[in-house]
Amino acid sequence: MLRLHAGDPMTARPGLVEGVRSIAVLRANAIGDYLLALPAIEAIKLAYPDARLTLLGTPWHAEFLSGRPGPVDGVVALPPITGVSTSETGYPVPGGARAELRERAFDLAVQIHGGGRFSNPFVRSLGARVTAGLRSPDAEELDRWVPYTDFQHETLRFLQVAELVGGVAERLEPLVAVTARDRAELAESFGEPPAGLVALHPGATDPRRRWPPERFAEVADRLARPVAVTGSWAEKDLVEATVAAMRGRAHPVLPVVGTLTLGGLAALYERCALVVANDTGPRHLAAAVGTPTVAVYSCVNVINAGPLSRTAHRPLISWTTRCPTCGASGVDAEAERCEHDGTWVADVSVDDVTEQAEDLLKGYRDD
Repeated sequence: MLRLHAGDPMTARPGLVEGVRSIAVLRANAIGDYLLALPAIEAIKLAYPDARLTLLGTPWHAEFLSGRPGPVDGVVALPPITGVSTSETGYPVPGGARAELRERAFDLAVQIHGGGRFSNPFVRSLGARVTAGLRSPDAEELDRWVPYTDFQHETLRFLQVAELVGGVAERLEPLVAVTARDRAELAESFGEPPAGLVALHPGATDPRRRWPPERFAEVADRLARPVAVTGSWAEKDLVEATVAAMRGRAHPVLPVVGTLTLGGLAALYERCALVVANDTGPRHLAAAVGTPTVAVYSCVNVINAGPLSRTAHRPLISWTTRCPTCGASGVDAEAERCEHDGTWVADVSVDDVTEQAEDLLKGYRDD
């Protein structure tokens, strides 16, 4: 079979694959990862509007996307597979899962999951007529591929893959529909949110990306608005620390800890005037439902995952590039992560975050 990659002049715009009725797209990780990939998934669906697009994801994808308008027609929740649906080692592709996926007879399988060391062999094992995706130097080739390199925005990276199979972006930033079910869940759990609500999200999976809770609290005090502080059950201590650090609150404070599904959280953020967060999935979710955001980023992560526009989304950038404890580099992609979990973004000031928040709130209208 002819193998095409981005270095071939003839494949600058490779075009559509003929006769595609069934598409598999591999993106089996967290909410922020999915939302960064959503414009590319939309571009693929638009290129093949009559084909069924199946997301190879995880159980949360199946729950969140069920009944939600969008480009995904169905989800296969993958079992644990090393480098595909888990970062842990020791999970080969189960034979039954492989056979079931092959029986679906995908015409096109697209890998927008990573460099491809583990995921490219998995995608090739699906038996699709054409495979396309990303490839790092240590990964197998797919039929059509673009190089996976460091320090590239993930959304633009994935749109390059979509272009390999004829996909053209309709938009660069994701949009997520909030459903009646989402709004009903929010109403049942918390009633009617107060007007002008500002949400704070002090958590992040990587503790190095967390702005200190007391900084979030000070921003809330200065904004003098009703506040919701959101987090998962694993982030309960961060939520409680943020609330405890607030001083002289004259407005309601609503802790929201693990009590809403992602759909319910989307409905909450939809009702907010602003979300202030770290570089984390909920920040992407808030932006995707149309809510302005202010977020604290490291200078490395803003390259890969920062907002692509500034009208409604303001990243505040930390220029710390070495571990504040031991001096290990955070810029060298090949370097091993040091053992310290202290924040790397403490050099972002409360003044700067508050200034951007107040600027965005000037345009808020309670409709």
